Amino acid sequence: MIKNLPFIKKVQRDLIAEVKRRKVSKIVLIDYPGFNLSIAKKLKKLEPELKLELIYYITPQVWAWGKGRVYKIRELFKKVLVVFPFEEKFFKEKNVNAEFVGHPLIQEIDNYNFVSRNLLDNKFDLDPAKEILLILPGSRKQEVKSIFPEAIHAASKLADEFDMQIVVACSSNLDVKVFDELTDHKNFKVIKDHTYDLLKHAKFGIVKSGTSTLEAGLLELPMVIIYKTSWLTYTIGKSLVKIKNIGMANIVLGEQVVPELIQKEANAESIYDEAKNILSDEDLLNNIKLRLSRIKKVLGDKDAPKNAAKIIYSLINEHKTS
Repeated sequence: MIKNLPFIKKVQRDLIAEVKRRKVSKIVLIDYPGFNLSIAKKLKKLEPELKLELIYYITPQVWAWGKGRVYKIRELFKKVLVVFPFEEKFFKEKNVNAEFVGHPLIQEIDNYNFVSRNLLDNKFDLDPAKEILLILPGSRKQEVKSIFPEAIHAASKLADEFDMQIVVACSSNLDVKVFDELTDHKNFKVIKDHTYDLLKHAKFGIVKSGTSTLEAGLLELPMVIIYKTSWLTYTIGKSLVKIKNIGMANIVLGEQVVPELIQKEANAESIYDEAKNILSDEDLLNNIKLRLSRIKKVLGDKDAPKNAAKIIYSLINEHKTS
């Protein structure tokens, strides 16, 4: 945001000063494309006095939008380490030195200590006789404001029709009161810090587009993906995005396995219709779970952080003599 620009610029100045002071020669940048591509460009200008080599781990999603940034990345970085297998292919076709290292969510979920449904019920006073209908409305207040009212209205009808209980997975940075302020419905529970447990034990999800759809997919949760933003943001985004799907679960699988409702379509009636269609058909529900199980096979079982660390260590030490 604009109000944060002075702080961001100060951080960049401080980092560049530290690079000069220490005469750093290898730098690893991780994620956060706005900040990292900006500082990478500034760091490259130091090359007359410092022979810098830049490595990028978890690159921007330039395969979806901003493809012009590919050439910036090729110019600025010696190597990029990517978390989706199709990214490696995309970058290599553009002559970028890319390597797929695995996705960090694989180890994160594999190593997670899930609580049992029984413990979850007892801790949060859930009804053990009812399946969980889960809403993941996003982690930012503005997202929640645009998505939650429609989602809870649809969920209320579904819960009544299919005898389910509604649970909202609340991001740790949000106040739980925000949900009560956005609806007159009172038939839901808000739970913080147990998103993976809820994804594992829920029967169905209404999930805001983003990383959550990949987490839900890895835990084989049938869902409806919803995306809603301002008209201007959507119009700009639509002109830049060149892929068919917006949900990471569908993108990884290369097909629309779960429905996606975007902008005006992300309304209570459409969410209800899509969810009802799936919940009414046990064969379809199970087929979606089976197809979602392929996500883990596509992403593989590489330990992404460890694999990335090994490659970075090798690059840092490649010019050293024993």
